[in-house]
Amino acid sequence: MKKIGVLTSGGDAPGMNAAIRAVVRTAIYKGMKVYGIRRGFRGLMNAEIDDMDVSSVGEILHRGGTILNTARSDDFKTEEGMKKAINILKVFGIEGLVVIGGDGSFRGAFDLSQRGFPTVGIPGTIDNDIACTEQSIGFDTAVNTVLEAINKIRDTVSSHERTNIIEVMGRHSGNIAIHTGMAGGAEGIIIPEIPLDVDTLCKRIIKGRHRGKSSSIIILAEGAGKAMELEKEIEEKTGMETRATVLGYLQRGGNPSAADIVLASRMGHHAVELLEKNIGNRVVTIKGNEIMDDDIAEALVMPKTFNEELYQLSQVLSI
Repeated sequence: MKKIGVLTSGGDAPGMNAAIRAVVRTAIYKGMKVYGIRRGFRGLMNAEIDDMDVSSVGEILHRGGTILNTARSDDFKTEEGMKKAINILKVFGIEGLVVIGGDGSFRGAFDLSQRGFPTVGIPGTIDNDIACTEQSIGFDTAVNTVLEAINKIRDTVSSHERTNIIEVMGRHSGNIAIHTGMAGGAEGIIIPEIPLDVDTLCKRIIKGRHRGKSSSIIILAEGAGKAMELEKEIEEKTGMETRATVLGYLQRGGNPSAADIVLASRMGHHAVELLEKNIGNRVVTIKGNEIMDDDIAEALVMPKTFNEELYQLSQVLSI
């Protein structure tokens, strides 16, 4: 394989640029030509494709977001869109593709592989909700970003003797909530995987107040409820002034952590090594600190789990 492409798709995640850099420089080191595809699969269908060289990825290692931009595309999911994308790849002579993103991106990669086009996925999502890998690019940075916000909010919450509900990302996954709640010493963690018991949560807050605790922090994953609605209910049941903070896209931005840069670099390098051997329909993973790869089709149907042990530990320590 002499010509490969790389794109980022779906939500951006800190560390994507490090993965792009690793793909480009590994490929060039191995004598390959690399094309950068802008705006994901939508850009692929529109032939938004640029030559990339060593200088193209200079000074991007520590930048958040993605220099290739990202987008979602419903048209790509159609048979017509798929054929259009493959024709564009053939016009440019691209023989293999690296797709950096989450589950939705991998479904697109799988569809291309099923049509005979070798594609390798790299997990890049702050939710860390890809079942086949222990960690995805961007998760470590997002956790540290949220933790910094929690620490700052706690200063004000303590000063005003309030309860504060901090809503974090995680539509279907409580990973960010569990890790940040644990690291931030939250009094409550609410996640999609565990049904919300408001009364039990309120009892915990009231118990804390009786022993002299003047403020509380509750971490809420967005898929488990809405902070503004929960704010009113907790205030009514506890009698404590309660405020809600929605962190939103703040969690996606910022310079990637050292851990995410190293992980992204290792995964990008491995993806190119697979394509060099004409191996496609794979997703790069990390298990026990070892970089591996799984079949995309199998990866997409793996049941998603969460760290229940860590969640239970957080409940014990927040009494």
